[in-house]
Amino acid sequence: MTGQSLWDVSEANVEDGEIRINVGGFKRRLRSHTLLRFPETRLGRLLLCHSREAILELCDDYDDVQREFYFDRNPELFPYVLHFYHTGKLHVMAELCVFSFSQEIEYWGINEFFIDSCCSYSYHGRKVEPEQEKWDEQSDQESTTSSFDEILAFYNDASKFDGQPLGNFRRQLWLALDNPGYSVLSRVFSVLSILVVLGSIITMCLNSLPDFQIPDSQGNPGEDPRFEIVEHFGIAWFTFELVARFAVAPEFLKFFKNALNLIDLMSIVPFYITLVVNLVVESSPTLANLGRVAQVLRLMRIFRILKLARHSTGLRSLGATLKYSYKEVGLLLLYLSVGISIFSVVAYTIEKEENEGLATIPACWWWATVSMTTVGYGDVVPGTTAGKLTASACILAGILVVVLPITLIFNKFSHFYRRQKQLESAMRSCDFGDGMKEVPSVNLRDYYAHKVKSLMASLTNMSGSSPSELSLDDSLH
Repeated sequence: MTGQSLWDVSEANVEDGEIRINVGGFKRRLRSHTLLRFPETRLGRLLLCHSREAILELCDDYDDVQREFYFDRNPELFPYVLHFYHTGKLHVMAELCVFSFSQEIEYWGINEFFIDSCCSYSYHGRKVEPEQEKWDEQSDQESTTSSFDEILAFYNDASKFDGQPLGNFRRQLWLALDNPGYSVLSRVFSVLSILVVLGSIITMCLNSLPDFQIPDSQGNPGEDPRFEIVEHFGIAWFTFELVARFAVAPEFLKFFKNALNLIDLMSIVPFYITLVVNLVVESSPTLANLGRVAQVLRLMRIFRILKLARHSTGLRSLGATLKYSYKEVGLLLLYLSVGISIFSVVAYTIEKEENEGLATIPACWWWATVSMTTVGYGDVVPGTTAGKLTASACILAGILVVVLPITLIFNKFSHFYRRQKQLESAMRSCDFGDGMKEVPSVNLRDYYAHKVKSLMASLTNMSGSSPSELSLDDSLH
């Protein structure tokens, strides 16, 4: 039988050169010359088989009596394959799953470029959309899971006041101090805290103006006494705020694990360190150099602006975005570093003999950094035509480099901002007026559904191949 084809071995063809095909119960007779128009497809290769073993490698079963080839595939999708053999074009209906269709035509050995132009754009667009939907679903899953966990943690902290002396009173103070917007008292306290922070920052800025500086006995510029009063009042308020929060905290040991509480601590520590340093310098003139330490610590007052994060959803969302976008930020820095390195060397090579400002590579690094970030100070500019062309390319490359990762970071910021708003709304709905009541309403079904989906996704990744790949491999063997 060697050298003979299916046409000679199986005699499965009937008059006029036809073969019988059975796809999941869907039976058809196909002419051989129709199939041989596409010899690289599964049915085209079936006509060229030289043995029964070769036939069974391409189909699931072969009936010698009926002279029929059986394929265990979806019979509802096979008409699209038949249409392809007759017309040479694939068409995809809107109600079809594009991934099932893609798997099916891959099994029959038909390439996607045979999809007609009327269906191609829609088909490929539907294959790309699930990736975005997958990201959105993952973001919603993280949002649901994180929000649920945070609400439970919030409610768990509130429940720790039960059974304690003045427990309900301390709980109301804790809610007012730690959860801005929870009640009228918390809103009033939040507004006062914001005003004190802004007042402290404004006085620090005004104190740097010569018109508000009063020389001391040695002629050195000193602070205006009025600003010192505002500063001392601000420190007293910040200290009271921190001590009050610590006094009503559900767990003292976990208090400073909260980043916002650490910011509150760092906003007052420099003042007290400065106070101690000044006392030491006054008692021991030989340690006058410590006064420089006090000057540096005074500059740290600007970090009090971070205290506004406790009262601003946007600032907290920004912090969460930076925390979970370290990959994108690293990618942005990598792109900038590569671009700066390339354009600085090119600019140095072109301008080193014509421009003193670009006579060294470190100076060119500064110029490339300013140009790629589109800041453009104008302190150093190329003078030659080649240098200007290099600068143009550097600026255009900088725009592209900055824009690409920024889109990803912005999407994450939108996600975290939405999640934070939902979390705050859920917390405000909790009522502890008469002690602990029921846990706030949370969709447990969605929460555990997301947990199960995460587990299934992990198991799928561990298997090393996707379900579609597994089913395709099973169908081919």
